[in-house]
Amino acid sequence: MPKSEIELYTRYPIANILIYNGTTVLHFLLGGTGIILGYGSWIGVLAGIVYMVLALLEMYVLMPLKVCPNCVYTKLENSLCIAGMNVVSRKIAKPGDIKLMGNRAKGTFCPNNLYVASLVIPIIAMIPALIFNFSWAVLAIFLVVVGLMIFRFFFIFTKIACVHCRAKHICPQAQQMFKDLKPAKEDTQTK
Repeated sequence: MPKSEIELYTRYPIANILIYNGTTVLHFLLGGTGIILGYGSWIGVLAGIVYMVLALLEMYVLMPLKVCPNCVYTKLENSLCIAGMNVVSRKIAKPGDIKLMGNRAKGTFCPNNLYVASLVIPIIAMIPALIFNFSWAVLAIFLVVVGLMIFRFFFIFTKIACVHCRAKHICPQAQQMFKDLKPAKEDTQTK
């Protein structure tokens, strides 16, 4: 489909939202399980559980509190973003400013960096476990988690999420995915 014909969603289809959130939750749960199985001891159990809790909190609490208030979807009536977190944000956070959306990528511990870290940490953590305590189960989990991350970056973002997003011209994440984005008023209108 030519770029000019790509539909921008005000309400993402439920199937897209389920794929996005299902992939996210599966990534976090499998990543934590891989850490637990890979290290086996109480330290591995603790590290795996802490990872899962922090990753889920980052995605489903921090994002609606820090990023979503500044997003177009939180301002649009009857809208539903790819994660559905704009609906949660309206209930738990004060309204933000669309001009501050770029802040999601500023600073070492910015939401974008924490999001990427939540995806990468289990992959990095499972590598030493595979080297020093090889297990076919951990290898399988490792490969699935790597596959989920590749699927996220090369399919979810480019085919069902960012490509259809009304905030893509002001969102640093979308701008990294689509280097040729130019600002467009119709994508970021709030009415």
